[in-house]
Formats: sequence, structure tokens, C-alpha cells
Amino acid sequence: MSVKVYIPTPFRKITGNRTFVDAEGIDVNGVLRDLDQRFPGFGEMVFDGEQELLEHVNVYVNNHEITSLNGPETPVADGDELAVIPAIAGGAGAAMTPEMVERYSRHLIMDQVGPLGQRKLIDGKILAVGAGGLGSPVLVYLAAAGIGTIGIADFDVVDRSNLQRQIIHGTSDIGRMKVDSAKNRILDMNPNINVITHTSPLTSDNAMEIIPEYDVIINGADNFATRYLVNDAAFLAEKILVDGSIFLFEGQVTTFFPGEGCYRCLYPSPPPPGMVPSCSEAGVLGVLPGTVGAIQATEAIKVLLEQGEPLKNRLLLYDALAMDFRTVKIRRDPGCPLCGDAPTVTELIDYEEFCGSPFHEN
Repeated sequence: MSVKVYIPTPFRKITGNRTFVDAEGIDVNGVLRDLDQRFPGFGEMVFDGEQELLEHVNVYVNNHEITSLNGPETPVADGDELAVIPAIAGGAGAAMTPEMVERYSRHLIMDQVGPLGQRKLIDGKILAVGAGGLGSPVLVYLAAAGIGTIGIADFDVVDRSNLQRQIIHGTSDIGRMKVDSAKNRILDMNPNINVITHTSPLTSDNAMEIIPEYDVIINGADNFATRYLVNDAAFLAEKILVDGSIFLFEGQVTTFFPGEGCYRCLYPSPPPPGMVPSCSEAGVLGVLPGTVGAIQATEAIKVLLEQGEPLKNRLLLYDALAMDFRTVKIRRDPGCPLCGDAPTVTELIDYEEFCGSPFHEN
């Protein structure tokens, strides 16, 4: 029988850096023996001295781990796909457990992720500002992807009106702190992650104690005071910021890298109070934050994986009514008071005074 075999990154030096190879055999053991014949040294990486599979190597047939089937005697048929997944360790991190290998199996067989990329996600630390409309899909997808440390900053409680769009919460959560509801939900989805909750409002007094602890910041705040605060703190802490916003049927997403532009370059000053109504005043299509938040999560994951082209120096505009996506170029403003050539904002300021409105996260 001819099967397609996925070769993990640590083994590719033996297969000529090929990700997939074809092999013959009537069962898993036969396929692995065939690989050892074709690629000398392969057997040493999967079998011990007794010619048994090494305990730190998991084998999958069509995404099913063979210990749940018939072990090495699991039969294979033409067209089946077999994956050999070893445990890996990154830095001081522990090896991936068999449960984690199974959980992240769809990532592990991707060239752009693989075991090393998944370790980057496990070692990653991302802060989500807001556990509301945008924060809901952001947190769910970060947890599902295996981001090792997820911070949630929100001081609000779940209200019945939130449930139309804030899908991380349920009716039974009404009256609970959003961070607690969100934490319970994502830990139920993935118990391997570490969730840190920040229940105090982000202010100029505490932002620089929180934001520097993370690799990537995802801003899902619903007000300009928090939006400028998070932007400034992320820049001063030299952190990557994925900024998203929603209104009625429209959304915006961009990713700021330290020294390559910031939210102030895009919008030097906030609109006068009352000029732009909030979602609570004008409304928002319930599914809109799902789309925008998923894009924000995608950007953050790409950044950690160092894959693809992030929305650096680009602003993604989404019009749900027209079902239209477009991007416009944005640039670092040399005259920006924060990231420009002669900055005047060198520390956090009074953002309520700057924006003429109080902090509030939804």
C-alpha cells in the first residue's frame, strides 16, 4: 500500500528537507520500516534498541493517534496519510504531551507551523484588552491555537445586552466579571494555557506594569481614551500592537510594529466628544466583531509564528453591507508626537483629558 507520510521539521534533514514523502507498507510498522530503508537513520529517530516505537514519538493515521487504533499494527490503505510527530521542547519549556500533540495535530502537519511553530505559540504571551465584542473571538481563537499565556484586561460585568455579539459569555454569566466568564470559557476549551486576568481599568498608572509583560497586545477597547492609552503604552514598551475597531457594519484592523508607525500616525487626535457615537448609542451588527476579532487573532498568531505578511503599514477596511475588504497604505508620520523624529509624548499622559471622555471597556 502506498501512503503519504508527513515528516516533522526535526526529521527533515534525513529526507532531504522534504515535508511529505511516499512510503509502502500494509501497516504502520511496515511503512516506518520502509522509510528507514529509503532514508537511513530514520529508524533510529523513531525506534528504540528493542525496535519499539520511542515513547516521545506519536504516529497518526488520518489524524488518529495509533494508540487509539491498533498501535504499530494499524493497517493502512492506498491514499492514507501518516504523520510522525515527536515531542519537542523550546527553551526552558517542557516537551509537548501526547494530548497536546493530538490537540494541535492540524497545526503540526502544516509547513508554516509544524512542531517548532507550535512551540512558538505555546511560549507566546498575548494580552487582549477587552473581553467584549472583539475580545470574544480573539480569546477563543488564541486559546484554541495554544497561546501559552493569555492576559485579559477588562473591568466590566456581563450584561444581557452583551450577548448579541459577545459570544464568549452566556446567559448564566450575566452579572459576572467578564474576565472570569472569559477565563472559564477558554480554560474549558484548552486547559493547557495560562490565563491572567486584569480586573482594574487600564490607566496611565498601571498600563506600564501590565503591557510590558506580553509579546503582542490586541486592542479591542470601545473608547478612544483606552485606545490611545494602549497605543502609547505598547509603543513605549516596544510591543507589537494589533488594533481593531467596529461600528455599525464596518470594521478596521491594523498592526503596529515599534518604530514603524502607531495609532497617532493614523489618527493624530480623537474626534470631539459626541461626534462619533459609541456602539451602545448607534449599535453594531452582532456578527461584525466575530469577523474583525478573528482577523486580529490571525494577525497575532502570524506575528508569533513569523509567517506571512502582517498588516504592517496597512489598514484593512471591512464593509459587511457591501461584503467588501480593502486595504489602504498608512505610514509613520515623522511629526508624530509619539513615534516621530522629535517626540513630545515620552510617557503616558492623562487620556481622559486628551480624549475628553472617560475610560470604559465593553
